[in-house]
Amino acid sequence: MERGTLEIAAHLVSQGHRSLVMSAGGRMVSALEAAGSSHFTYPIGRKSLLTFLLIPQLRALWQREQVDVVHVRSRFPAWVVYLAWKGIPVAQRPRLVTTVHGYYRPGWYSRIMTCGERVIVISKTIQAYVQREYQVDKRKLQLIYRGVDTSQYALGYQPDDDWKQAWFAEYPHMQGKRLLVLPARLSRWKGATDFVEMLRIVCQQHKDVHALLVGEVASDKQCFAAELQQKIHAAGLSEHITLTGYRQDVKQIMAMASIVYSLSTEPEAFGRTTLEALSLGVPVIGYQHGGVAEQLAALLPEGAVPVGNVAEVAMLTLSWLAQPPKVLPNMQFSLHAMQQRTLDVYQDVIAGAGWGD
Repeated sequence: MERGTLEIAAHLVSQGHRSLVMSAGGRMVSALEAAGSSHFTYPIGRKSLLTFLLIPQLRALWQREQVDVVHVRSRFPAWVVYLAWKGIPVAQRPRLVTTVHGYYRPGWYSRIMTCGERVIVISKTIQAYVQREYQVDKRKLQLIYRGVDTSQYALGYQPDDDWKQAWFAEYPHMQGKRLLVLPARLSRWKGATDFVEMLRIVCQQHKDVHALLVGEVASDKQCFAAELQQKIHAAGLSEHITLTGYRQDVKQIMAMASIVYSLSTEPEAFGRTTLEALSLGVPVIGYQHGGVAEQLAALLPEGAVPVGNVAEVAMLTLSWLAQPPKVLPNMQFSLHAMQQRTLDVYQDVIAGAGWGD
């Protein structure tokens, strides 16, 4: 179960609607139920033909609970839900909504995410992908950007003294340094190599900067991590860069940063962490593609750099270390806007007829 599901569910309850969530369970269930939703534990995401045996139970559940809208957010559950939905007489069906969250591999299996009566896309980039690969009727598509809670990610937020004390106790070598942060799991395509190369250039002029790679190192990325450490050592940057691994306090780390980066060599479907940094008022330098380019266009246009142009990333970093830019307030990508626009889609699809399946 993902965070976006909890956010939409909580809003439904706050607006006086019932929210029912079906998943295999997990650590977020208690928070979901505490916010007023009902959870049904089904192995709906298990990739097995046996999962299709749940179809009669799904139909019975929808009828018993008088479900108005079914919203699916993942491909295999979408197949199970769609087959259950198609087998119900049209007049008795709940309405069907899907969300396309990313660049699925094109083909019949992924096409299921475009079979909703309304299809939510999370960025203009994903909207273009859906129209290009699946020729979806544009009347079905609804662009709803993912959003952040701007009361939690407030402009100018700073971590409290207790957090800072614990941080500098763990990383005393960062005292008095200006932090450059790449918040992303360690992966070749997430831009770690470009980040190190950028730092090599910047450190020729600034010795008071320290770079942080903040993100999980998965078991299948250990070889890449070792390769990256060798590059860092060979470049003489061992004292200027730290790999923190997975952290739960990314918000606090980004708030302390002078600059945050998004250097993914493949376009991000949206890029939530980047938006969190911008919402905090922290400048972001990002490659100009995907959802990150859309965020930068709205909040910090000068932060967009051509994909792969490490030299320009370095030059912009040097410029911003001398004179930080001003980030515009995040008015466009708020959590409340995402929640309300999703509810609007539900109400619209209930009120109107669908455009086929």
